[in-house]
Amino acid sequence: MPYIVKIMPNDHTTHPTNRLVVALAYDGLCTFEFGVAVEVFGLARPEMGKDWYRFAVAGIDEGEMRATGGVRFVADGGLELIEQAGTIIVPGWRGMDEPVPEALCAALRRAHAQGARLLSICSGVFVLAAAGLLSGRQATTHWRYTDALKARFPAIQVLPDVLYVDGGSLLTSAGSAAGIDLCLHLIRRDFGTKAANMVARRLVVPPHRDGGQAQFIDKAVPENHEKARLGPLLDAMRAELTRPYTVETLSKMAGMSSRTFLRRFEAATGTTPAKWLLLQRLSKAKDLLETSRLGMDAIAQNTGLGTAANLRHHFRQQFSTTPAAYREGFAMLPVSLAEA
Repeated sequence: MPYIVKIMPNDHTTHPTNRLVVALAYDGLCTFEFGVAVEVFGLARPEMGKDWYRFAVAGIDEGEMRATGGVRFVADGGLELIEQAGTIIVPGWRGMDEPVPEALCAALRRAHAQGARLLSICSGVFVLAAAGLLSGRQATTHWRYTDALKARFPAIQVLPDVLYVDGGSLLTSAGSAAGIDLCLHLIRRDFGTKAANMVARRLVVPPHRDGGQAQFIDKAVPENHEKARLGPLLDAMRAELTRPYTVETLSKMAGMSSRTFLRRFEAATGTTPAKWLLLQRLSKAKDLLETSRLGMDAIAQNTGLGTAANLRHHFRQQFSTTPAAYREGFAMLPVSLAEA
């Protein structure tokens, strides 16, 4: 299964110099995606200190606008706010077949040239694409739109199976809820793991999710009669990651033939048992890297990865970084060089 995220190298946790986050509003506004931007960046969070984000809404259409769900609204500002922003959020778009106004495209290009970061949620990627900002770059969007994005903008390298792509100053997310993942990722980048975890706790969502879009295309367990067998099996595997598992062992635990088990497991999870188990082990490894002072050998043993060399190999292969570099960026506890 592809990475949860594609991150450009050499990203560092640092407070943004321009703390103004501007979300675009437009006639036909995608209410959920806009709500994500408001909830993450627009609420007062005094516990985060005086360096926290400031928030504004830029209406790109004049006068009263409509939002999905029968809401009508008027924004406090217009395109002039884009020029003041340090981060600009495009919360979806009114339709992938709807043209993007040239005035908006020009404003986004100017803002990006001046150093602003641009973040799209779901179909908002079509706005960044129309502005010409994603040519020659990697990006993602909801799995329903990936083929259309590829066809209309062939210069973009579309990654169809990730939750979000961090390209440094240009960030794109998959479906609506993946926008939450990307916004939390940006907080983690700007203010560190503790801040992202605090906001995630307020939202009652996990600080980060593992896997890619494939796991959300089909329902988790496609047949009702399989829930009683596959559901408990997945829970058992998560609870005992250090156990050696074979297809024969797992199929017996599920009460299926090996061939039937492999077919239904992939239908339920989007991947094979071996790859699913590897991702679960790596997920636990990430948690231990963030929250413990265990050395690499101990983490490998506690997650079923065996050795530190095996941990480093799979970590680099799946996340394009090393466990030590991940710990340096995301650890919630100080770790000495000897422990790393």
